[in-house]
Amino acid sequence: MQQPNEATLVFDSNESSRARSPLWMVSQEPLLNDLVSYLDKIKEALQGNPSVSCHMQFSRSHIKLCRAAFDRMIRKGEEGLHRLCELLCHTYVGTYQLQSVVIGEVPTTGERFTLTQLLSPDDLYSTIDLDLGSRQLRKLQYFDGVSWIYPNLVANVVEYQPTQANEKGIQKIISRIKAEEELWNKVVDEIFGLDLLVKRDKELRHMSKYVKDIFGIKLVVGGASEATRLHEALTTLRWDPAQLAALGVSVDASHDSLRFIETKDYLHAQSKESGWEALKSVVVWGGRVFEIQVQPLSNFWREREHLTKESHTGFKSRREQVREQIAQHLPLFGFYQRLLKWLFQNLDGPVPEFPGVIVTLVD
Repeated sequence: MQQPNEATLVFDSNESSRARSPLWMVSQEPLLNDLVSYLDKIKEALQGNPSVSCHMQFSRSHIKLCRAAFDRMIRKGEEGLHRLCELLCHTYVGTYQLQSVVIGEVPTTGERFTLTQLLSPDDLYSTIDLDLGSRQLRKLQYFDGVSWIYPNLVANVVEYQPTQANEKGIQKIISRIKAEEELWNKVVDEIFGLDLLVKRDKELRHMSKYVKDIFGIKLVVGGASEATRLHEALTTLRWDPAQLAALGVSVDASHDSLRFIETKDYLHAQSKESGWEALKSVVVWGGRVFEIQVQPLSNFWREREHLTKESHTGFKSRREQVREQIAQHLPLFGFYQRLLKWLFQNLDGPVPEFPGVIVTLVD
């Protein structure tokens, strides 16, 4: 590993920070906030003076605590996601049933399939969504013509299925969360301001649409007119204290309505080249950020059909192309991707390297 030949800045990941990291709106875990702020501070130092060298020191025990904080973040985020879905169901749907929908893929053939299973509320809140999907697939082995193999997880969501007709014409409400690796990619995106990088670069500007949010809700309705009416209703929706308390939600101003940050109309004015249609908004509820989509049923089934074929792989590869091109322009970006993957997924693996940076791991 290259040794520093200039003045060296030493950073210790155990240091606390008062700054709010890019993760703050998703997680109020102090350890995660400090870690991401620490990485952000090093990025600023290296970008501000490319000739400077730095020493990044990580404690194995501290990273273990950060991993535990990450798990708590996922659980708290998912709990908020499902509480919000419950509120929407009680407001607009009435009675409903829960089910886990998993899309798997046979690794040797690329063949995909959909597996559904009814869920109880206890299952929903006791197991994170990613584990729900993996647990279902572990029950299966698939014969590819040569041998029996375990399928890979492509995607999984939780569906809230109405058991009766409702005034808003809601066919189903769906919650989803990004996979762990994609979540950490998103953290790197935020540290480097990927949205701005993409918009500023003429070669990459057209690909900015592939940067997504972490926790999402989809409301599926019959048609475009119903989608418009439901979206308008969401913007003025208010919950009273009794409604919040009945579902175990904190009774305060942060939970009594959805605060809309932005809305993009892919239903009327800005339909995507892929034919995907929806009203897509970013909202804040309970101090956390969620993406809410309102989508017509016909377009939902077209999207689900594509997901069970090859389009999801294509979409994911296009999204990765954005990051790969950014890493070519900005190698530090690629280093941070490798660093986060090492810290949270393979701490016993090779230490990521970058010119002028020393990374050490202590007990």
